[in-house]
Amino acid sequence: MTAAHAPAGAPATVPAYWDQACRELMRADRVMRRLIPGHGQARLQSRGDAFQTLARSIVGQQISVSAAQSVWDRLLGLCSPMVPGTLLGLAPQVLRSAGLSQRKAEYLLDLAGRFEQSLVHPRQWPAMSDEDVIEELVAIRGIGRWTAEMFLIFHLLRPDVLPLDDLGLRRGISRCYFSGEAVSRSELREVASAWQPWRSVGTWYIWRSLDPLPVEY
Repeated sequence: MTAAHAPAGAPATVPAYWDQACRELMRADRVMRRLIPGHGQARLQSRGDAFQTLARSIVGQQISVSAAQSVWDRLLGLCSPMVPGTLLGLAPQVLRSAGLSQRKAEYLLDLAGRFEQSLVHPRQWPAMSDEDVIEELVAIRGIGRWTAEMFLIFHLLRPDVLPLDDLGLRRGISRCYFSGEAVSRSELREVASAWQPWRSVGTWYIWRSLDPLPVEY
């Protein structure tokens, strides 16, 4: 999983379901019974800015956490405030000076244009199903299913998302359940079936087994 840190100073929202989910996961799953108590009061958090969450997910694709943070910091220096209208005022070559590839610069401008022209509907997303939100998001250039699933987990705080293509989830399940052996998608689904209806929470704790520092978008 490529991580990104949330905007500094933005108020955080913690899922109301978290404590219930933890209790039920610990009853249902031996690994969760061991993992969850080891992470104290750490919780999944949302900062509530849909545009920035998606922009950061594009910036962070296929690069390390530290590299993504550096590019984002430089981008903030060029685009303040980080809102669609301001970003659209920047030429692609200016965005590239922050360390973005040409393709990522194009993706960010497409994202900003869709928000500015109301071609996406963030106010409706909380009432939409997971799959309907994913369908709308993957129509944006540079956003695939994995990014949409991260958005569901980290922004909308959906409780039962299972990102099967996430490398961290695959690695963590391999380590925690299969003694490091490679695992198939069907095996991932089978393990996570015990987590329902809290697969987002189970996934979050598997990530924590690999990196104790909570990730925020």
